[in-house]
Amino acid sequence: MQDDMLEQLKRGADEILVESELVKKLEENRPLVIKAGFDPTAPDLHLGHTVLINKLKQFQDFGHDVQFLIGDFTGMIGDPTGKNITRKPLTKEDVLENAKTYQEQVFKILDPDKTKIVFNSTWMDKVSSADLIQLAAKHTVARMLERDDFSKRFKGGQAIAIHEFLYPLIQGYDSVAMKSDVELGGTDQKFNLLVGRQLQEVYGQKPQTVLTMPILEGLDGVQKMSKSLNNYIGIADAPDDMFGKIMSISDELMWRYFELLSFRPMSEVGHWHEECNAGANPRNYKVALAQEIVERFHSAAAAKKALENFEARFKRGVIPDEMDEVSLQAIDGGFAIANLLKEAGLTKSTSDSMRMIKQGAVKINGEKVSDPKLIVEAASKHVYQVGKRKFARVEINP
Repeated sequence: MQDDMLEQLKRGADEILVESELVKKLEENRPLVIKAGFDPTAPDLHLGHTVLINKLKQFQDFGHDVQFLIGDFTGMIGDPTGKNITRKPLTKEDVLENAKTYQEQVFKILDPDKTKIVFNSTWMDKVSSADLIQLAAKHTVARMLERDDFSKRFKGGQAIAIHEFLYPLIQGYDSVAMKSDVELGGTDQKFNLLVGRQLQEVYGQKPQTVLTMPILEGLDGVQKMSKSLNNYIGIADAPDDMFGKIMSISDELMWRYFELLSFRPMSEVGHWHEECNAGANPRNYKVALAQEIVERFHSAAAAKKALENFEARFKRGVIPDEMDEVSLQAIDGGFAIANLLKEAGLTKSTSDSMRMIKQGAVKINGEKVSDPKLIVEAASKHVYQVGKRKFARVEINP
């Protein structure tokens, strides 16, 4: 049983420090305190965030004590990880509002009755300035500068504010306050997680085991999933959008998503991969992944309907019933198609519109547009489509 548990917990993990320590802790046959911290810097979570939450779910299913830490105190400092400039801290109001949304979203994966939500302001608000100085004395500037981002900024002559050094210290002290046995984090958090181990030893505790998870690539399969890069799948996305985005990923990326996002056994996933290599259509497995994800964040009925809508739209070319309604004012009796697509939110710019038209990706009422200089007449109302998933019903007023 222990071997099976360890194998599942190692699924998708980048590194376990130290694995032998984790084995010993699992052999104690007691609920371990599992810590994962999130700074509520943005209100919406995407599938990249759920890689870590899925791992928490595994620990929870094995009977361990999952504690979801919301860094309302550290959120006001601003995590400097990966930043080449000092990050602007959030206000207390921003942090609390985002934290409220976080709680609603994580319970789509974690069991609310078995998950303890904790805020690090609970203990940090009680820490005096003298206590903070004593905490700072337990680490050195030399060690801090071992962090890759700090090191690069220091060598490049870029500013590092003193409060940024406090961030990994306070994150580490959270592990002391929570007496965590295991802390989970992304690979970019490794330094901070190890500070937690070091501080626990200083405070006379057994050091936590660190388990790092990889950063999930976005829809492009290259850069990390990010809202700012518009390559993300939000867990609050509508079922049709979520389904369509998953179906748009490459066949190669699909297996990465299966490993990090699916709850299906890896033995089953591995068997499917072999079937694909033997000539099976990968689309069928991508559908299974899309349905699993939509069902997790919505419902089985929503997943079934999303598949039906997807097949109607993309397999049979049927225009969906629901789409954005846009009203535009005609200019000189009409509206240039490139500008229309941009104003309707279907493209990012007129040059993007031109490019999509040249690629044959633009349709009006299901008919392909070939003229990038087309002027759409006034007093008209048509359905415009760009690519496979973007639709808008646009009315041109005279």
